[in-house]
Amino acid sequence: MKKIICLLTTLVIANLALAQGDSGIGKEKAFTCMGCHGQAGIRNAYPGYRVPKLGGQSAEYITIALKAYRSGERSHPTMQGHAASLSDEDIEHIGAYFASIQND
Repeated sequence: MKKIICLLTTLVIANLALAQGDSGIGKEKAFTCMGCHGQAGIRNAYPGYRVPKLGGQSAEYITIALKAYRSGERSHPTMQGHAASLSDEDIEHIGAYFASIQND
């Protein structure tokens, strides 16, 4: 059991190391994201809630969230629509971009 846990831990760490995007490419890919997630005080029409600014958020969080929207695991029609056309590489680049910027 201990060997299995060590092997799984190694695989997870190796996978995270490989999942590094390019923030320059991510900036281009995240252009439409910035319309909502780059502005202060934006509210979603339905369901009504404040849209979070994502600058400075961890790349891992952005990657996990976008993949969950793409798969339908996270429910939000607008986000699912945006994420549906993104590849894993696109998502990693977008995560790197948001991690590299700060909210104003």
